[in-house]
Amino acid sequence: MNTNTPINYDKAKAAIDSFHIPNFGNATIRDIVNIANKIEKETGEKFVRLEMGSPGFPPEKIGVDAEIKAMQNGIASKYPPLQGIPELKEAASKFIKAFINIDVPENCCIPTSGSMQGCYAAFLVSGQCDKKKNKILFIDPGFPVQKTQLKVLGMEYDSFDTFSYRGEKLATKIEEYLKTGEYCAMLYSNPNNPAWTCLTDSELKSIGTLATKYDVIVIEDLAYFGMDFRQDITKPYEPPYQPSVANYTDNYIMMISGSKAFSYAGQRIAVVAISEKIFCREYEGLKNRYGIGEFGIVYVNRVLYTLSSGTAHTPQYALAAMLNAAVNNEYNFLHDVYEYGRRAEKLKEIFLRNGFYIVYEKDIDQPVGNGFYFTIGYKGKTGVELMYELLFYGVSAISLNSTGSAQEGLRICTSFVRDDQYETLNERMKIFHTNN
Repeated sequence: MNTNTPINYDKAKAAIDSFHIPNFGNATIRDIVNIANKIEKETGEKFVRLEMGSPGFPPEKIGVDAEIKAMQNGIASKYPPLQGIPELKEAASKFIKAFINIDVPENCCIPTSGSMQGCYAAFLVSGQCDKKKNKILFIDPGFPVQKTQLKVLGMEYDSFDTFSYRGEKLATKIEEYLKTGEYCAMLYSNPNNPAWTCLTDSELKSIGTLATKYDVIVIEDLAYFGMDFRQDITKPYEPPYQPSVANYTDNYIMMISGSKAFSYAGQRIAVVAISEKIFCREYEGLKNRYGIGEFGIVYVNRVLYTLSSGTAHTPQYALAAMLNAAVNNEYNFLHDVYEYGRRAEKLKEIFLRNGFYIVYEKDIDQPVGNGFYFTIGYKGKTGVELMYELLFYGVSAISLNSTGSAQEGLRICTSFVRDDQYETLNERMKIFHTNN
């Protein structure tokens, strides 16, 4: 590569080499964060940070105030109920009705310590329902840590990249896997991390139909709830609603996170909404293992109990307050995060004018919206090569190969970009384009 780079080449290379990563394609998000930090320290040059999917706004005051009030009332001395505080269960049920138009009973809405814990528990219980069904299908690209969870659990999985399988092709591809009878569950995020693609209603209907046909649970990760800014879903009890597979099957588990839409990531709070059919259903595999066959009881009273003995009280009060305010039309929960879309638009313009292209460009026939993430590629460069080389240009991002994508390119996150960095990024990418 050309050594005439904006960041001192020798110092940057020495910093990268000090981490002793033999195959840079295996570098994790945290590795890239640490490398960028070290290069900044060694050179004094600030990076444009595009790697970390962490919220970039202050937490919502409604939640903070509710949490402080609960703490002042002495709640910290008490164990939280495993199934969650009634206030959050009720608020979650109303929120789902108001913004997805789906009825989920309060008892089926379970708080977890972030969607990470909720997902881990869902994998574990789903994989124990039927000993013949012990694999998870990932509709990729997706969040890399979810596959790490399965490695920790000792569970098997398969995955495929949706890049070439949208529309009717998606259903055909999914059925190729499900018809083997090996899968207990399948998972996707919607909007998608990292591509920011969104499954259409017809695709969700196909997924729901197949889930019912093959008796597979759909784990729907709504970490970026409502953040497809091409449509406004923030008016409670009015269409359009957040798209969901729950419209087309009873075999679903929805994960609604407080982290991104509510900028409440640090308090590790989410709600897992399990369909009443799945929650109350008895499975032979669970009965043989626990003496109790009901999915919901095992999920709460066996798995969450042994993982953390419930979710901390005060974040539950915070999320309940925010959900209630949204349902009562007192709080537009997406108002602040619209900024991610504006940032994405500016960043895309910079990359496109300097020779890059958008990898996941369309939802079938519609341009992908601007939001928390997008994807870029550069002709003749692999994603790993781009990830490595851009470090010498003061830009940090992660390769798509770590997300289950079969495409070459990078995931770009908009959360930490500052207004004063667009010109810097443009100048650095102009040099990159000239050098390449």
